Amino acid sequence: MTTPVTIIGAGLGGLTLARVLHVNGVPVTVHDADASPDARTQGGQLDLHEHDGQLALEIAGLTEEYRSIINRGGGAQRVLDQHGTVLLELSDDGSMTRPEALRGDIRRILLESLPAGTVQWGKKLLSAAPLGRGRHELTFADGSTVVSDLLVGADGTWSKVRPLVSDAKPAYAGMSYVDLYLHDVDNRHPGAARTVGSGALKALIPGQGFLAHREAGNVIHTYVVFFRPVEWFAGINFADAATAKARIAAEFDGWAPELVSLITEGETAPVLRSIYELPSDHRWDRVPGVTLIGDAAHVTLPGGDGANLAMLDGAELGQAIAANPETAFAAYEKVMFPRSEAAAIAAHETIDLIFGAEAPQGLITLFEGIAATRPGG
Repeated sequence: MTTPVTIIGAGLGGLTLARVLHVNGVPVTVHDADASPDARTQGGQLDLHEHDGQLALEIAGLTEEYRSIINRGGGAQRVLDQHGTVLLELSDDGSMTRPEALRGDIRRILLESLPAGTVQWGKKLLSAAPLGRGRHELTFADGSTVVSDLLVGADGTWSKVRPLVSDAKPAYAGMSYVDLYLHDVDNRHPGAARTVGSGALKALIPGQGFLAHREAGNVIHTYVVFFRPVEWFAGINFADAATAKARIAAEFDGWAPELVSLITEGETAPVLRSIYELPSDHRWDRVPGVTLIGDAAHVTLPGGDGANLAMLDGAELGQAIAANPETAFAAYEKVMFPRSEAAAIAAHETIDLIFGAEAPQGLITLFEGIAATRPGG
């Protein structure tokens, strides 16, 4: 008889795992804290890479569905200085190397690929306790309990499953994002639309700057990035959107008005997203009946691999469980540990290059290197 799998968390990693298990005939249930699949926004665009995120969707049998949601042209890149001068511009080459798609759309195609009832919504995990022989009792906020045979924590940075295998706790990484959106930008925010262009904009100085994306639906999604102590953000009242935007904009005094407008014209309340990370070499001794994927296992700086690695974790773990549930977790962890450590080290190097003392030249050098590898580059 096939061993059933219990997954905590219906993010991209957990859903990829569920999909691969489903196509291989392994019974699976996903428990998620959200009340419904639409309970909250799912973030901005992701560039899924051929060797991990796209590979995971291929394993899941969803390549065609993925190609139908790609934001064609969204891979263009533009680097500006703080005065609005364009320093570097790269067009979208139209390749499938790392095309852009909305995180919410990727999640949707994964959800639609699963049988009804696979995901149990409104199941916020409070605790997980070992029962012996690899089984665990899960207690949810609604008072219900479940006993797992094979348990996978796909529940992100603040995983409730992680303490079963590791005492590690995420630490503040020294950087935070503030999220803002502009809608119907060609008509309502033409200056910002011209500045951002058709793809992604980066305008940086050491330790702070703008990352903005033109997303499908005539939307600009802006991440205002700061390297500040976490206490600095405590002095901003994010409950008062107007005051918070004014306070954030004040940090860009003297910058080009069209850049500052990405903050001041923001049509959504600014949302603070502070970045926390586990040690780059985070790993644990084998614990029967439980493992972790994605940010639950290896959350680190946003170097471009987070969602990609989570999806590959889920796909490869799903294949391993389908092949042999008794050895699957050990086989998966043997591959995942060094891969996630290398990715975390690379993420630190990327962030140092982009936001370090030489910004924005480090980013320009990085993009020029990418351009040189293109056909005809």
